[in-house]
Amino acid sequence: MQPNPKAEGERWLRQAKSDLDDAGYTLEGKRFHLACFLAQQAAEKALKAFIYSQGEEEVYGHSVAELCELAKEFDSDFSNLKRKIAPLDKYYIPTRYPDGLPGGIPAEAFDEPDAQRALELGSLVVEFIEKKLQEG
Repeated sequence: MQPNPKAEGERWLRQAKSDLDDAGYTLEGKRFHLACFLAQQAAEKALKAFIYSQGEEEVYGHSVAELCELAKEFDSDFSNLKRKIAPLDKYYIPTRYPDGLPGGIPAEAFDEPDAQRALELGSLVVEFIEKKLQEG
């Protein structure tokens, strides 16, 4: 049995909000690489929340830019969002794996401005999706 699309979207959005909250917590703890990753995760899950809420049963991928492309099939407003949030994609792998960087380790490669920007972008996505789900 497939879940109710609206309920599934709300479930994914709840997790996105939790990830965003955790991103803020790790920023305060100066774990900047983790804050960046969690902000990317919040955006990814929020986008999936919207897509699931539209009745999609399987949503694959981790790129927020690509997920915006998919979401755009349901709502053209996602074109503008994509341009703003595409930089979050750089926080998916390099924030976690040393081989995703040209040298050093993720814990040393990201700084507070990176984490603050990631949180701003992640918040933008979560708030955008929350409004979309309330409208729908």
